[in-house]
Amino acid sequence: MHGAYMLNCMVHRRSISAKRSAPPAASRKPAGGLRAYDPSAFPRPSLTVDVVLLAVSAGALFTVLYRRREEPFRGRWALPGGFVRMDESLDDAAERVLRTKVDVGGVFLEQLYTFGSPARDPRTRVISVGYVGLVHRLRLAERTADRSIARLVVPWEGETGGPVHALDAGSRRLTLAFDHREMLGMAVKRLRGKLNYSPIGFQLLPERFTLLELQQVHETVLARPLNKDSFRRRMLASGQLDATGETQAEVDHRPAELYRFARRSAV
Repeated sequence: MHGAYMLNCMVHRRSISAKRSAPPAASRKPAGGLRAYDPSAFPRPSLTVDVVLLAVSAGALFTVLYRRREEPFRGRWALPGGFVRMDESLDDAAERVLRTKVDVGGVFLEQLYTFGSPARDPRTRVISVGYVGLVHRLRLAERTADRSIARLVVPWEGETGGPVHALDAGSRRLTLAFDHREMLGMAVKRLRGKLNYSPIGFQLLPERFTLLELQQVHETVLARPLNKDSFRRRMLASGQLDATGETQAEVDHRPAELYRFARRSAV
């Protein structure tokens, strides 16, 4: 009797120990479950990111383009982009592209749109997640034989949308690869749509700026003039500006007051 009792206790303890050491039910793979999954049984598209990096200078929008050295579209111009690695997020891939191909980091960057036309890449089925980035023009490197700081020409008004043209330093139209004209158009449309309710325009300016420089950014993006007095009143009442107490230096006119964006970290 005593022996049977001890045996039952040992069996009970082993049962409890086994339950404690067993993985949760949700983490256990059922027989024939994920182990039976064959990823090669389904077609898998490739995934890339392409970045439209926008800047404003002298009343025009600019972006960075690269001349392709390989097929497809060898010799055409393209946005900075690349395939997404298996161990990185989409945001990390976009930031890597900017660091390695543009040598720019720490800029405003957000997802723009997913471009997935089956025929957009002649190599294979490639889906691209587009990003838009904003930067001050002075942070962009100068043109080279294979890199162009291209000026954008938008052939539509407001937020109509559609492809845009990219011009080189000689105002010659650049032939773009893939669907990158559509990506540029989508980026301009997004920027115009958000400019009046989001403080993204500040990302196109240096850290300190005048109200006139801020207005010029808005006018360039929107492609239309704005009333100076109403714009100043709206910006000063927005709570988005901090006066620095400083004025412009080395100018041949009355120095204007300098401001900074009050909530840069909130963008």
